[in-house]
Amino acid sequence: MVHLGPKPPQHRKGTWTDVPASFISELHALEESLTLPVETLHKITDKFISELDKGLSKAGGNIPMIPGWVLDFPTGKESGDYLAIDLGGTNLRVVLVKLGGNSDFDTTQSKYALPSDIRTAKSEALWDFIAECLKKFVDEEFPEGVTEPLPLGFTFSFPASQDAINEGFLQRWTKGFDIEGVEGNDVVPMLQAAVERQNVPINIVALINDTTGTLVASMYTDPEAKMGLIFGTGCNGAYYDVCGDIPKLEGKLPADVSADTPMAINCEYGSFDNEHEVLPRTKYDIQIDAESPRPGQQAFEKMISGYYLGEVLRLILLELSKEKKLFFQGQDLSKLEQSFIMDTSFPARIEEDPFENLSDTQELFQSVLNLSTTAGERKVIRRLAELIGDRSARLSCCGIAAICKKRGYTSGHCAADGSVYNRYPGFKERAAQGLRELFGWGPEIKEDPIIIVPAEDGSGVGAAIIAALTEKRLKNGLSVGVKK
Repeated sequence: MVHLGPKPPQHRKGTWTDVPASFISELHALEESLTLPVETLHKITDKFISELDKGLSKAGGNIPMIPGWVLDFPTGKESGDYLAIDLGGTNLRVVLVKLGGNSDFDTTQSKYALPSDIRTAKSEALWDFIAECLKKFVDEEFPEGVTEPLPLGFTFSFPASQDAINEGFLQRWTKGFDIEGVEGNDVVPMLQAAVERQNVPINIVALINDTTGTLVASMYTDPEAKMGLIFGTGCNGAYYDVCGDIPKLEGKLPADVSADTPMAINCEYGSFDNEHEVLPRTKYDIQIDAESPRPGQQAFEKMISGYYLGEVLRLILLELSKEKKLFFQGQDLSKLEQSFIMDTSFPARIEEDPFENLSDTQELFQSVLNLSTTAGERKVIRRLAELIGDRSARLSCCGIAAICKKRGYTSGHCAADGSVYNRYPGFKERAAQGLRELFGWGPEIKEDPIIIVPAEDGSGVGAAIIAALTEKRLKNGLSVGVKK
């Protein structure tokens, strides 16, 4: 729990008797700005619910609320061999998923490093590279060949517009890609044509977002799963709504899709509160936003995701040392002045420091920033890292609680993946505590009704299961997108 009182915090690694009073004074002010009482969490959650609704409306809002065109729940009985590919920043991952039909699966995968020049190559070079990798993989896994084309789910981690599960029009390249002739076009037929040029027996049936994949993969193995969540470099959530509660699809749904047909929604809720109405941004958050490539966008993500946690700590320490002249006196601050030199592993390692004198923290600052630290400085730094980590986890709960309240969930599992969820110390416990406070579960509640659990592999297993669901719809003559 964060310290909420006016007294100096009693750090779990010792007392504050050796910390100068000036440090304590500054720490109190920082505690106040970084601490989120439950009243603030409620206010944020209420706004979150209204923004989720607005994103589904015809007018739209900050949160895109993108229909994922997964129109069925996985039953756990899906079976067969399916391929999945994930085109990321540095590698192409190819996965063979053997669905067992009893909520079980086996996977075999290979990674292929993207050629250094592929990000600025011609369009055909990218698709031919992927097709060649798929041919290698299929030849290795199916040396005797296959009797019919293998269905494939394509995790395409770039902004794409979809009016159907088997299409995706690239809006813009990110992650350093700048390949001509792809933006504004449907990437599915481009890859399918390359696959056919290589004579690979593959049929691309679904293009997905990894968060939607996380949702579906987790529901396949866990009937209690209600949403898929990513807490990593970015943040996102996905859940199932029903088509009748999505006003922006009014008049677009085919005849075989009814009001109560489920629809997977990729929220893209890192953009929550871009209007800056309820998020308690500090001056450090405001500076990070102003200096980012896209100021005014992804307001929520910039306060909770792994890409930014170390930068918040760096800006605080830079102010304490350069402007307030309290820390690192007489030392060279040039490394501390470098933006994003402290990634999220920095506050994570500080929190994990097991020693009474925080000697791991001392070594970390010396090796990375060329800064010596006093015992008092290290205690304050440790406390700041705790506050930043705690704020991230508590804010993360608001999106979870908003989806639960919007859909009327009173119990269930929220399946989470991502580096912050998996590796940031204390994140899971802090998030659980935040949910307890938001839902008012007292000590009489022996087991939390809504819990955050580890997710299944969304970009691999999830993509394959979505391919299975889509293939079944197509074979049954059912729609997989808007009516044309």
